[in-house]
Amino acid sequence: MKRFCLADVLDVLFYTLSACFVTFGILRYFRQSLWVCLLISLLVAAVTGAGSGFVLSRARRKKVKGKREKEERDALLLHLALEKEERVRAALLTALVADGGEANLKGDVLERDGELVIPLFTMEPLSADAVARLLRSYGEERFTVACNAVTAEAEKLLLRFQKGILRGDDVYALFARTGTTPHPLICGQLPRRSVKANLKRSFSKKNARPFFLSGCLLLIMSLFTLFPLYYLISGCVLLVTAVLVRAIGFAEVT
Repeated sequence: MKRFCLADVLDVLFYTLSACFVTFGILRYFRQSLWVCLLISLLVAAVTGAGSGFVLSRARRKKVKGKREKEERDALLLHLALEKEERVRAALLTALVADGGEANLKGDVLERDGELVIPLFTMEPLSADAVARLLRSYGEERFTVACNAVTAEAEKLLLRFQKGILRGDDVYALFARTGTTPHPLICGQLPRRSVKANLKRSFSKKNARPFFLSGCLLLIMSLFTLFPLYYLISGCVLLVTAVLVRAIGFAEVT
């Protein structure tokens, strides 16, 4: 179900009304008849509203998708960092086999197409010291390190010895495209901010100043526009909101 977004609706309404008023003003300036001005301005407003609605809707879907994928990625990597090592190896083996390669367990590591895959998922980026220990342990053997992230020094060390890196984004892409993401994930259900918490954040006392400044700017802009009514009303509403928020708003939250 698509989430209703008041901000997008207000943006579309603003663009639509702006296009309508500007078109109407220009046509009246050139002495066109009232009905012609109304008809053309309404047509322009309809096209502008449809176009801006499509663009904003597409941008929001892309943003929501990116945010959801990031949350899923972070949840998966957290799970791999907290899960028992043998279960991490089993999950990674399942994903590699489902991806079409030949993979099997080889002691505490995996082997894929003649190359070792070493799972080393940690909360912090993989350090150069950890890479040095792997190099001492496996010597000249070809291997790829599967991890959440690596430091710059660790990456340089791996590349110098021609070892592979399977970063967090690559690991998430592997599990996602093969449909083998472990379930349930440890701490997989990330807490979401409630509507009440969002209201408290939006109308906290510290937001009185932004409301006040925005209202003043809108009132100033009304002095330089052909249609000042929108700016006058919006500015007054924001100023009243600033006073109310400062007087009876929620305590400041972080």
